[in-house]
Amino acid sequence: MQDTLKIAIIQSDLIWEDPVQNRTNFTKKIKSISEAVDIILLPEMFTSGFTMTPENVAETMNGESIQWMRDISSKRDAAVGGSLVISENGNYYNRFVFAQPDGTIKTYDKRHTFTFAGEDKVYTSGKEKCVIEYLGWKICLMICYDLRFPVWSRNTEAYDLLVYVANWPKPRISAWDTLLQARAIENMCYCVGVNRVGEDVNNNEYPGHSALYDGLGKCLTQNLENTEQIEIISIHKNHIQEIRNTFHFLDDKDDFSLVK
Repeated sequence: MQDTLKIAIIQSDLIWEDPVQNRTNFTKKIKSISEAVDIILLPEMFTSGFTMTPENVAETMNGESIQWMRDISSKRDAAVGGSLVISENGNYYNRFVFAQPDGTIKTYDKRHTFTFAGEDKVYTSGKEKCVIEYLGWKICLMICYDLRFPVWSRNTEAYDLLVYVANWPKPRISAWDTLLQARAIENMCYCVGVNRVGEDVNNNEYPGHSALYDGLGKCLTQNLENTEQIEIISIHKNHIQEIRNTFHFLDDKDDFSLVK
């Protein structure tokens, strides 16, 4: 088990529906990271932006972007995570892919498709929660709109780190800030959110606000607003152990089951 986990958050603009250029841009950004890190996190739909025409950019799990993630992960000896459009069995998925240096791939399909933008009309909703183990840490993978639904992320698995990748727009950014902190507090875990910046072809503006909170809700990142930047943060397993051993709040959580 590794007590310290070093995470690189890449807050970036995205080129609309251009996987090749987006991969090229992220390759340059990742090469600029001069120190060793354990996890590199990219935004939601990092190859395309938040597109409702998945047929223009969809790839398979054997496609170029997955191979690119594998290659980067192997070369940097770090996991690489972010979501992209995947075509599988006649359906399109907004899929979080977590590529590990040993070649292992873990995936999570976004459960809460964003009905306000019609995502539910073109993407198939995921059915399974995804909690993975990496370097002795239990990590829960989530995508954007999932942030609004605390039951889905409720920490029944004693995970240590909750990850959201997003294309979260400016008009509702205060909700993003508030809910990321709330998810950390209620689940007594680290919570990191990676949002994009820039403007897409639909005139949606994205202000960043990527952040990482500890298990008591303290923000550990600097002011990540509006600009492309890379933030590297170290988190510590003993923080999670100490606050849970001290406060025991998770012992009092409600029992429930999901039926949908």
